[in-house]
Amino acid sequence: MQALHKSRAAIEEIMPPSKQNGLKSLLSLSQFVLTSGPPGQPAFQKHSRISYLEVEVLDAQTRKQICILEKMLPSFTIADVKHKFYKTCPQWYPSRVGLQLECNGPALRETQALKNLATSSIITLYFRDLGTQINWTTVFLTEYTGPLLIYLLFYFRLPNLYGLEDINHCSRQPVVHLACLCHSLHYTKQILETLFLHCFSNENTALEKLLKGCAFYWGFTAWMAYYINHPLYTPPSFGNRQVMPALVCFLVCGAGNYFTNAIIIQVHKTGTKNHFVRPTYNPLTWLFKLVSCPNYTYEMGAWISFTIMTQTFPVAVFTLMLSLQLILWAQRKHCQYQKDFKNYPSYRTALIPFIL
Repeated sequence: MQALHKSRAAIEEIMPPSKQNGLKSLLSLSQFVLTSGPPGQPAFQKHSRISYLEVEVLDAQTRKQICILEKMLPSFTIADVKHKFYKTCPQWYPSRVGLQLECNGPALRETQALKNLATSSIITLYFRDLGTQINWTTVFLTEYTGPLLIYLLFYFRLPNLYGLEDINHCSRQPVVHLACLCHSLHYTKQILETLFLHCFSNENTALEKLLKGCAFYWGFTAWMAYYINHPLYTPPSFGNRQVMPALVCFLVCGAGNYFTNAIIIQVHKTGTKNHFVRPTYNPLTWLFKLVSCPNYTYEMGAWISFTIMTQTFPVAVFTLMLSLQLILWAQRKHCQYQKDFKNYPSYRTALIPFIL
């Protein structure tokens, strides 16, 4: 570069002033080409610098420091933080790590980026051990497969479940066969939807929730199956006039639950959050015009129909407990929809039209 400047000065001394301006332009162009590098490559940035963040991880209960994760890019997500935390503390694998901004705050989603959480170069996160984790597909398959098999054990009246003399001398009521068919269809549908329809996120759930769900579904199934399939079971008071309408209502609610679930999942698959779920040409989806969670409405209607069809106390208790849980879930989703969508219909209720 110094040689270029010396030659330029020597030429300017012997050249007339009229041609010096043109020479200056030519030399400036050649200097620009030499400093810019080969064509197609960006110019070298002398002052390029990458800004890193530091993540301080504290125990949510004791507030003691566990570790400091260095050289974290602002584009890193909470999932990246969990994986790097696992390399530092191998006893906690990523799925059982819960990270929070506050000690008693909600757990951060794995898709959240650090740049949206940082107020300085150091981010403080609180760690909470979520315990042994299981994916959602395993949870639902376990919860639904158990009732299907347990009910069939009572339906076939194994000798250890009932007295042999009662089994040999008592004939089955027709409603017992219908109840077994409806119960088996319901849980078979749930299993197939879990395998082929529902799309669960990568997040897992604690083993404790699986145990609670199995205790609820399996326990109530054994209780209601014992009564319905008992040799001394008495049919409903009004006979077929009570059984057949309840059977039709059960099948309609089961179909409605499937179609409404399919629409909700289709909206989630598209990934759009610009509009809420709306009914289609299918009449069983028109309930979306009145309630926010028609899939829960159909689920509750199916079990109310099963209660009327079998007329047993255990089924009624199970229906009541399940309905209360569905109401809580529906109200939570209904409030969330109202916050997310400003144009959400005001006439929609959570679960039951015009009531809840």
